[in-house]
Amino acid sequence: MTNSERASYIRGLMEGLQLDPDAKETKVLNAIIDLLDDLCNSIEELEDGFGELSEQVDEIDEDLGDLEESYYGDDEEDEDACGCGHCHHHHHDEDAEFEVTCPSCGEAITLTDEMLSEGGITCPHCGETLEFDFDEDDADEDDCCCCEDKKDEE
Repeated sequence: MTNSERASYIRGLMEGLQLDPDAKETKVLNAIIDLLDDLCNSIEELEDGFGELSEQVDEIDEDLGDLEESYYGDDEEDEDACGCGHCHHHHHDEDAEFEVTCPSCGEAITLTDEMLSEGGITCPHCGETLEFDFDEDDADEDDCCCCEDKKDEE
């Protein structure tokens, strides 16, 4: 039974009581039932609007997914190629960029192929020296540019 049906049922029960229409109590009960009807109608309109909005959001989400796939390509190969959880290799065109989290300060650093080929940089945020040993053809944890410092500590 919907809320509107329940409100109509309550109105029917009240009418079945054959209350004096001029009594103050009857006027209050009628006002309450009118309010219930209005609230039920408002809720139904909100539910309908929510349903339409949900469908539109789903369509937008699908369209955005298509655009992301078209723009970024296959993310399974790009995300965290070495498996360490720190590197995010973004290879969308010939100008490959790598995002590395500095193990000292935790700030993100964007690197280019040229920076990687130099073998290391100084973190622009904390000044820590970061060394890179990254082989694009064989990206595994042993070659992780951000895990190199952690291996040195062990």
